Amino acid sequence: MKKSTSHVTQISSNNSVSNNLRSQLHFSCDTGQIWLHEHRMLLVHADSHAQMRRELIETLGRDRARGLLMRMGYASGMSDFELVSITPGVTSDLEAFTAGPLLHTLEGIVKTIIIKLEINRKLGKFYVECSWENSWEAQAHLRRYGEASEAVCWNLIGYASGFTSAFMGKPILCKEVKCHAMGAEHCYLVGKPVEEWEDASDFALLTNPDSIADQLRGLQTQVVQLRSAMGEKKLPSDIVGNSPAFLAAYELLTQAAGSQITVMLQGETGVGKEIFARTLHSMGNRCKESFIAINCAAIPHDLVESELFGVEKGAYTGAHTSRAGRFERADGGTLFLDEVGDLPLSAQAKLLRVLQEGEVERLGGTKTYKVSVRLVTASNINLKQLVEEGKFRSDLYFRLNALQINIPPLRERSMDILLLAKSFLKKYSAISGKTVRGFSAKAKLALLAYQWPGNIRELQNAVERGVMLAPSGTKIGINHLFPSYSNDDSLDFGLNAKGGLSISQRESGKDFYEAILSGKITLEQAITLSTEAAVDKANGNLSAAARLLGVTRSHLAYRLEHQQEKAIKKSAKVK
Repeated sequence: MKKSTSHVTQISSNNSVSNNLRSQLHFSCDTGQIWLHEHRMLLVHADSHAQMRRELIETLGRDRARGLLMRMGYASGMSDFELVSITPGVTSDLEAFTAGPLLHTLEGIVKTIIIKLEINRKLGKFYVECSWENSWEAQAHLRRYGEASEAVCWNLIGYASGFTSAFMGKPILCKEVKCHAMGAEHCYLVGKPVEEWEDASDFALLTNPDSIADQLRGLQTQVVQLRSAMGEKKLPSDIVGNSPAFLAAYELLTQAAGSQITVMLQGETGVGKEIFARTLHSMGNRCKESFIAINCAAIPHDLVESELFGVEKGAYTGAHTSRAGRFERADGGTLFLDEVGDLPLSAQAKLLRVLQEGEVERLGGTKTYKVSVRLVTASNINLKQLVEEGKFRSDLYFRLNALQINIPPLRERSMDILLLAKSFLKKYSAISGKTVRGFSAKAKLALLAYQWPGNIRELQNAVERGVMLAPSGTKIGINHLFPSYSNDDSLDFGLNAKGGLSISQRESGKDFYEAILSGKITLEQAITLSTEAAVDKANGNLSAAARLLGVTRSHLAYRLEHQQEKAIKKSAKVK
């Protein structure tokens, strides 16, 4: 059985693992945020935390407050192990385990001294005894209630159980067998697998919400049922969104479903036009018949007519058999023409005739076929502009545009981004068979800040990539969603080895000056890149760009003029 190298393990604050963990803590003065890797942290007063603890005890009762505080600690311990699992320099089980107490110390909770530690992760064997010094929870309890008759470091016990359970990959229960609040000099912890405890009832408090939560969920269910009874519309499973612009588009869709009006879906690539079309079909009275979709932009112009209207045998070289077109196949149902603006003018004329007469004539044939088709079209470009340019028939445009539904781009649906991301996370986690615990706080901010030029399709791809790259049991981080992400937009502050604040240098900054020192780029090129980046970030405002660079406006203007002169001379030499 693997054991710690010494009977009493003093956890060093100067080893490489400690330094790596400390380097993950950043204080951003500009944004008012504290980050531990990609987890947002709060620097709160211990007294206010103690006040909250007191109110929980006196409002919910001792037992419920104990369970709630233990679960809060348990969740924190699970999250901290996620950070440890991706921290560089952690090469052994001992380092991985002791990183938990290091983080607990870094977070100002308690100082841990490991008295005895036995680990064998392969066999699922674990045992630990620890001494806790300066427990904020024991001190807070003593100040408020005086000496206790039982251990009171509930939040700390929850953290230790959560971290060790995540570390071992199996349920581990930690118990406080001595407590400073009971008169002991220090608190004392024992942890081992749940099945090895004679009384493991506390583990249920760590994993099962209190009955008060069940009561709240019951009330929530009643609210949902009441809203439903009042006529609140429930969206289909593949339609996700709460933003006003999106709900307005969906409301138009539901109104159109009960009629046979021709619908045109307008929106950028990737906003979900085909999903809207399928939803329209499923809600209408043609839902039991075929839904046929065709992307007009993906078909060569000389084949469009045969695809839409069908072809008779011998109509052209290669037409060895007669074949029905999409209109015939969609008879009785719905035909969805995506990117209809890419139809050639000859096909547009025949399409107009089909809509007017309700019949099609196959290419190379003379027989007509009656069809009853509901037509839904979509375009990511402005068809009205194509009409003005003579690239789209005006009579066909007015026929297709009986009802236009504009689907907003994702950047105008910011309140839907996280809803969609959560939906895709659930989908791809199930497909991949991985347990992914959501998105880190920084990843959520990045999702909300990004403009999503590819809209929902791009978001879907990003989440699928994130599920693939994130280790099982962890949260998806920024670099999993955006592999090329660079976090060097601004400086912030981190903890140095002595616990003081110092400016943090980003890894990307190190890469930048390494590129200069290694000769990959010259100093002049580096200055030019920095200058151009500042001007771009300031949207051309030279005064703002100069402030970003820490120089005067006149100095920046001179630099830009100098760069422009060099570019002109270089161009002249090339000519």
